[in-house]
Amino acid sequence: MAVDRLERINSLLKRVIAESMFSVMQGDSIPAHLITVTDVKCGKDLRDATVKVSVFGEDNVKETAIQHLKHNAKRFQQIINKEVKMKFTPRLVFQLDLSLEKGDEVLKILTDLENK
Repeated sequence: MAVDRLERINSLLKRVIAESMFSVMQGDSIPAHLITVTDVKCGKDLRDATVKVSVFGEDNVKETAIQHLKHNAKRFQQIINKEVKMKFTPRLVFQLDLSLEKGDEVLKILTDLENK
């Protein structure tokens, strides 16, 4: 499969998951506006996809959010199945993405160095 096609599928899945976040997570103890989908990586066979999310809040909020996302993975898959025409609907695996926090730490260090 061409890399360009895989990138387009990843981007499409990211958009669909992000747009459906509010409807799927409605009524959960973790509000959907605290969760950002940062990346989606599909396997070459399109049967599995890793969804990286960033969660705003303390560590316990992040862990709870990941558990809720894993619990609701089937609902996300149903939405993908309905909105995206694919031969297979990928199984979703949610992972916490800490890259935004690490970037904030680097920016804070640079700001501190600049102010000295």
